[in-house]
Amino acid sequence: MTKRKRHVIKHDNIVVFPGAVQTLIREGHMYAENYQYEEAIASFEKAFLYEAGDELALSAYAYALYETKAYDKARNICEQLLAMGTTLYVEIMELYITVCMQLKEYHQVESLISTLLEENVLPVEQLEKFERLRNLNREVARNIRKQEDAQQILEEQEYELTKFSELTPDEQSIRLHRLMDTNVRQLKSPLKAIIECSTIHPFVQSLALILLVEQEVSVDITVSKFDQTMMINPTKLVLPNQLPQYRAVKKVIEDKLEQDPSTLEMVQYLMAKHAIVTYPFEWHPFEADDIAYSYIDFVQSMLGKVQEMDYEIIDFLQMLEKLTELHEV
Repeated sequence: MTKRKRHVIKHDNIVVFPGAVQTLIREGHMYAENYQYEEAIASFEKAFLYEAGDELALSAYAYALYETKAYDKARNICEQLLAMGTTLYVEIMELYITVCMQLKEYHQVESLISTLLEENVLPVEQLEKFERLRNLNREVARNIRKQEDAQQILEEQEYELTKFSELTPDEQSIRLHRLMDTNVRQLKSPLKAIIECSTIHPFVQSLALILLVEQEVSVDITVSKFDQTMMINPTKLVLPNQLPQYRAVKKVIEDKLEQDPSTLEMVQYLMAKHAIVTYPFEWHPFEADDIAYSYIDFVQSMLGKVQEMDYEIIDFLQMLEKLTELHEV
């Protein structure tokens, strides 16, 4: 009597014995029914390495993901189930909508529920539940908008010139750095006022201007620094290290210090800091060559080497150095 051959699965050269996948799926269901969601997820994910899950396994997996707040994964599994044409359509749709609410996708939820109700795809006994879901979604979205509006008002007040001016330049700098990864368009007016204020530290003025330049915010600004005034629009400006005089000075310095990398590094570091303070004016009225050689002299004097220097420019560079440390001069 011959033994019936049983199918053996190989995955990445690992032999999976017959029945192992079904055991893992059974364990997954058992864990999920006992509210042991982390264990359920682990069992299902091991099983899914070897074969695609059926709708019962996938739906239990999606619920376990939801319960452990793995909302992105749960949404993906729900979408997979809905694309399969699951017989658990209503249950999965309800879970999908709940997950989208947790992900704050309120517009998507509103659109989904409206479509479901308009197209009469829900059983009559489920209509009230989905209506309640829609009302809850609208209420949550409304509350979130209120909170965001209140937060925006608080933020705008935080950067309002009178309040902002009460801070030290160091505190002002920290406050502006916080905005680096946020949308600053709603703060366009307060930032314009900061840039245009003659009593704000020039380094801080530059930080505010750089925020607007990086996000290409269109607003007409009058900048005054170092006895110079300019009308600018951030959308027409490049960043400090892309300005023409900066590039010219950088090239002269690189050519001159090609054989002296340590001095070159120090000079480039100072240049980059100072370019922020002078922004958007650069080192005018000085010429690029004179600035470049003065930077080299400045660094060498810091290293104890004495030589002849253009003291007018050196004095200017020393002033910029103090300003980068947020000192008043």
